[in-house]
Formats: sequence, structure tokens, C-alpha cells
Amino acid sequence: MDYLVQIARCAGARPALRLTGVCVLTLFFAMASQAHSTDRPADDLAEVDLQLILAVDVSPSMSKVEQRVQRDGYVGAFRHADIARAIKSGERGRIAVLYLEWAGPRQQTVIMPWTIVESLDDALTLADRLAALPLTEGRGTSISGALSAANDLFAKSGLRSPRRVIDVSGDGPNNAGALLDPIRQVLLAEGVTINGLPIALPRFGGTDGFAMYDPSNLQSYFERCVIGGPDAFAIGVTEVPMFATAVRRKLVREISMNMGQVIYAAYTARSDRTVDCNVIGQLPGR
Repeated sequence: MDYLVQIARCAGARPALRLTGVCVLTLFFAMASQAHSTDRPADDLAEVDLQLILAVDVSPSMSKVEQRVQRDGYVGAFRHADIARAIKSGERGRIAVLYLEWAGPRQQTVIMPWTIVESLDDALTLADRLAALPLTEGRGTSISGALSAANDLFAKSGLRSPRRVIDVSGDGPNNAGALLDPIRQVLLAEGVTINGLPIALPRFGGTDGFAMYDPSNLQSYFERCVIGGPDAFAIGVTEVPMFATAVRRKLVREISMNMGQVIYAAYTARSDRTVDCNVIGQLPGR
């Protein structure tokens, strides 16, 4: 049975990865998905158009308001018919999605293990499961740690696809753990695309608050230090109302690669600012 395979994989994972909670969540969701997966040969199930890791920042700089808006943005996106249409536009008509929450160098938590989505019903089920899970939080902001964990999750996915994408959201620069650029270069050499969702919401979630980082500086940091690979892009979010639309449009583009369907949310052209991506915590102009 598929869930026994999942348990075996989980048990064999290297402890150093510290993907906390993977085994319990993997067992729960694998068992819950049996009705969906047993009517299809395993070899067929392994072929998808896209393996997509949603790497979501839950570091201390993310307020509870930001965390809730972020989670609701992904939940709302998968409930939208645009996502299902984008999935069906692919050659195989299905993708695999994994939801990873990250903070410091040793905190990368798989909230939603690899899940096959090939219909609106599948997308709605994924959204409902994600909405029901509690928010997590951690210490530190290690984008390098998130990318390293994502690289290992791709290697152990048991899936085959022509495209692999990491969707990194975050509200600040890499300020803990390993240097960012070396792991980024490893992923780019393997053909992985890294996209960015830099978040510079008003600090208290209201229109009269202040952002943790200047929006244009954070956008530039993501463009120069985080994203990369085939068709990589970053969409910045500076206001709470635009978050849900930004996430949905970003996912549609990642899934379908249809450039014409993108509505940029606070997108700015690549600036001329320079930044050393291996300086911990540096933003352009700071």
C-alpha cells in the first residue's frame, strides 16, 4: 500500500535534516489519500508535469497577521478554478505539491507532504487540509536552510517531472545558517527553478503600520540573491488585500508557464542596486 511506502521513506530519512513532524503528517495524509491513489498504477502516478515546493517563511519577523494572511493566500489559491485549469493545461494534467514551513537553519517542517493534484476536487481537498493545520513559528531566517531541505525533498520524492520549482516566500534576507549562494547554485545546476514572493506588508497588518524592510530593497534582494533558473521571477506583496491575488497568479504562472496570465502585484523591474548575497542579513541600500 502507498502509505507503507511513505512510512518506509520517512523512517529512512537522515536525522540531520530535522524535518520535524514529517513521519506523522506523511502517514496521516498518505492514508487519507488511498481512495485517490489506488486506482492508478504506481509508475503512472510517478509522472507529473511539475514538482512544486511551497517554501513558506514562519520566522519571528513574520507577525501572526502576516502568517495568517500567507497561509490563507495559499488556501484561497488552491480553491480557485484558475489553478485547476492551469494544471489541466499540462501534458499529463497533474502536478505534485509539497508545503514546507521554514525558519532557522534547523527548522524546516513539512506541513503538507507530496500531494498529487489533477482536478479541482484534488485542489479543494488540499486547500481544506492546509486550512485545518495550525500555524507554526520558529527562530531565525535561513533561506539557505529552506533551499537545502527542498533539494533533499526533491531527491526523495519518488516522482518524475520535466520541471521542479521552489516557491520561496519571505519578509527578509538570509540571516542565519549557511551562506545562501552556494546551495542556490547547486539547485540551479540541477535545473531547479527558484521563484520568490518577497513580503513587505505593513508591520501590524494595517495600512498605517510600517514594513519590516523597504519593499524595493527586499524585491531587489530576492531578484539578485534568491530567485534563479528557467523562467524565474519574483512578485512582491506590499498590501494585505493583494496577497491572495499575488499567490494565485504566481501559482498559475508556475504551473502553466503562461506568461499572459500573470498580474504583477507591486512588481518592480530589476534595479541597478548591488548586493553581496553571501553577506548574512544584507539588503541593498541598508
